[in-house]
Amino acid sequence: MKISTGMGYAGGFKRAARDVAEMEKAGLDLVWVAEAYGFDSPSLMGYLAALTESVEIGAAILPIYTRTPTLIAMTAAGIDALSDGRFHLGLGASGPQVIEGFHGVAYTNPLGRTREIVEICRDVWKREAPLVHEGKNFTLPLPPDQGTGLGKPLKIIAHPLRAQIPIWIASLGEKNVELTAEIADGWIPILFIPERANEVWGKSLAAGKAKRDANLAEMMITAGGLLAIGEGEDVVALRELQRPMVALYVGGMGARGKNFYNELAVRYGFEKEAAIIQDLYLAGKKKEAEAAVPHEFLELTTLCGPEGYVKERVAAFRAAGVTHLQVHPLPQAGQSAASLIEAVKALT
Repeated sequence: MKISTGMGYAGGFKRAARDVAEMEKAGLDLVWVAEAYGFDSPSLMGYLAALTESVEIGAAILPIYTRTPTLIAMTAAGIDALSDGRFHLGLGASGPQVIEGFHGVAYTNPLGRTREIVEICRDVWKREAPLVHEGKNFTLPLPPDQGTGLGKPLKIIAHPLRAQIPIWIASLGEKNVELTAEIADGWIPILFIPERANEVWGKSLAAGKAKRDANLAEMMITAGGLLAIGEGEDVVALRELQRPMVALYVGGMGARGKNFYNELAVRYGFEKEAAIIQDLYLAGKKKEAEAAVPHEFLELTTLCGPEGYVKERVAAFRAAGVTHLQVHPLPQAGQSAASLIEAVKALT
C-alpha cells in the first residue's frame, strides 16, 4: 500500500505545507487537500506543487457544483503541469447545506452530474477534437436558444501534460459507489471500517465493476484514520480524538432523513447509536452526542496502539482492498509526523 494523508491547515497553510515537505522526505506518497467553504484548494495545491518534488497532490474534494466541468478540467491540467504530473482529481457532491447555502446552487442530480463531468474532463485532457458534449446536465456548446447563439466548440489552448489524470470520487451511497466503481480511477470513502466494507458496499462495487471500461486500471481506494504508534493506554486513548468528528458527521452533517454519514453508521450495524447521536446533536447537545459514539466505531476507524496492533489494522485495510492507507499522524514524545509516516510505511 501507498501512504496518503489529508492536509490540515487550521494552524496556517504555509506551516502545514512545510510539514508535508518533511513527510515527503519520509516516504509520503500522496497528500489530499480539502475544500469545504474556506480557502479554495487549487491555490493551496499550486503552492504545494512548488514546495515539493515527489509527493502526489490530490484534491479531496472539488465539489461538482461549484465550477463548470471545463473549469474543473482546466484546473486539474494546470496543477498537473505545475507538479510535473503529480496531480489527482478528487470529485464529490458535498452536501445541500454547503452547495445551496454557501454557493446558492441547487443540489440536483449528483450522480448524473458526476458522470458527465468525468466524461468532459477526460475529453478536454485528450484534446482530440473541439469539445462537444450533449447530456442531461451539460450541453457544450450552449444551444443558441439558451444564450447568444455565438458559442462554438473549442479545444483547450494549453496542451495538458497528461491525457489521463487520475479521477477519484468521494461516495458513500449504494448508487454513487456503483458509479464510482464503474467510471473512476479511485474511490474516497470516509469512516471506512475495513471488516464491514464488503457487507456494506460489496454489491455496489461488484455492480459497478461489471460495467467498468476495460481500459481503466483496477480502482484505487484511499481509507484509514488517526495514526498513533506506541505502548501504553495513552496511545490507545488517542482514538478518542476521533469522537467529535464522528458525532459531527453522524449527528450534524445534513438534516434528519438526509444525512449520508448517519445512513452509513446504520448500515454498519450501529442503528440505535446513530439515532441517539443524531437526536442529541440536532438538539444542541454536542458533548452528549460525542459520548454516545460507540468505542467500537472509534477503534475500527483508527490505527492507534502498539506497533503489532497497528500492523494488524494495516493488514485489515489491505485485505479490504485499500491501495492508499490514509493516515492522520499523532506524534508522541520523540516522534514527528514524518517519523510516523516512515514507521507505518515499514508496516505496509
